[in-house]
Amino acid sequence: MAAIAAQKISPCLWFDGQALEAAEFYCSLFEGSRIVSANPIMVVFELAGQRFQGLNGGPQFTFNEAISLSVSCADQAEVDRFWNALTANGGTESQCAWLKDKYGLSWQIVPTALVDYLGDPDPGRRERATEAMLKMKKIVLADLAAAADAA
Repeated sequence: MAAIAAQKISPCLWFDGQALEAAEFYCSLFEGSRIVSANPIMVVFELAGQRFQGLNGGPQFTFNEAISLSVSCADQAEVDRFWNALTANGGTESQCAWLKDKYGLSWQIVPTALVDYLGDPDPGRRERATEAMLKMKKIVLADLAAAADAA
């Protein structure tokens, strides 16, 4: 297995036998991603420059919402692309930009504009945007803008 010296701390994700399959799927979604090394127990992969380990640990432990991977998206097209890919084939939508992929891993698909709306200096815009977000599963920027700008 290749040395993991380039990054001091790497998240290790516990899978029930699908570590390589999951790593290949994740790598297909993010530019600049690759499988670094793989063996029957462990796969090391990079997603957009961030190194991860996937462990084929068995059924003893499963993912939960206590940890998630957050993806910063530039626009609605990017939100839609990641959301659709990660909820396909058994993934599930949750609330406020959260979802679980088909492996049970939680993700947050966050348009950068959402952070701007939630930090808007105008309390009315901020509150309207927050209320709109709380009703959404996938964040829809046009709906968020309409809510923020409603008077």
